Amino acid sequence: MRPFAHLLLVLLMLPLFAAAQDVFRVERASKEVVLTGYTRAQATVTVSSEVSGKIVRVTYEVGQVVGKSPFAEIDPTFIEFQLESARQSLRNLEIDFQKSNSRIGYLEKEFTRIDRLFRGQSTAETQRDKAAEDLVQAKLESESIQVRIAEVKTALAELSERRRRHRVSAPSGWIVTDKFVEGGEIVATGTAMGRVADYRELIVPLSVSGRELSAIRRLSSTFTAYLEDQTVDTAVNWINPEFDEKTRKLNIELIVRNYRGEKRGGLLFNLPLQIDTEGLQVPKAALIRRYENPRVRIRSTGEEVRVMILGESNDHYIIVQNPQLSPGVELSGNE
Repeated sequence: MRPFAHLLLVLLMLPLFAAAQDVFRVERASKEVVLTGYTRAQATVTVSSEVSGKIVRVTYEVGQVVGKSPFAEIDPTFIEFQLESARQSLRNLEIDFQKSNSRIGYLEKEFTRIDRLFRGQSTAETQRDKAAEDLVQAKLESESIQVRIAEVKTALAELSERRRRHRVSAPSGWIVTDKFVEGGEIVATGTAMGRVADYRELIVPLSVSGRELSAIRRLSSTFTAYLEDQTVDTAVNWINPEFDEKTRKLNIELIVRNYRGEKRGGLLFNLPLQIDTEGLQVPKAALIRRYENPRVRIRSTGEEVRVMILGESNDHYIIVQNPQLSPGVELSGNE
């Protein structure tokens, strides 16, 4: 008897399951759109010369990644001569300073000896005054040498900085996208020598409508998109609040992370979005007589309500808003 009882129970429950499955709800109308864009570099910089001279070498070609070596080098011959001259001047001044300190030590001892004789009335006051004056002059000379040493050190630091700028640098890890000069050319201060771009993280500029922007904002801080058919983590980099009166759209920039392919410009980016649209949507299974007098049945009252169809998606029809229907109203299935 037990198998028969189980079968009877299942037969009795089937109407309940069917009734539960036939309950549908009115929802706000939405449609799926796919935002499409293309990748760009996160930043681009023009590499320029800060000094004039002859280019000794350009280290990188277009497409190469900048490493520890400079982008280019400018002949440093004359600045090297100036640096060596400044170093020699500094060395001479340091020797003079040592001599001055040695003389000050001697004159201090001499003054102490003469001052002791003067106090014992064994020497004239003029001798003591002369020893004191010699000591003062020696100290002043030492201070003068110290000032000249500081001046030469400042000049040496300036020359070293100018020498450093003969090695034209570019940000490490960036990629060379343009090269405007070659070795052997003469360049002036400010000459553009090349351009480098940061492709370590890709960005995608988009122009979106207000509804599309609202849909993006409803996503999590990091959301999934598609880059060359690969899923990638994406986030909003910035939103420009300035409104474009011609396109009636806003400009935004998305940043792409964890892309495992070749990082370059022009990669196809797709972001599927579900955006709000006019009207309501009802499940197709809840519509009675799609082509002639379409209507739906409110489950709680059994009342049938005529609807006007605006469009459709895979599982839903989009209908004109109706005062008898609102989001959340339960509908019965079409029998």
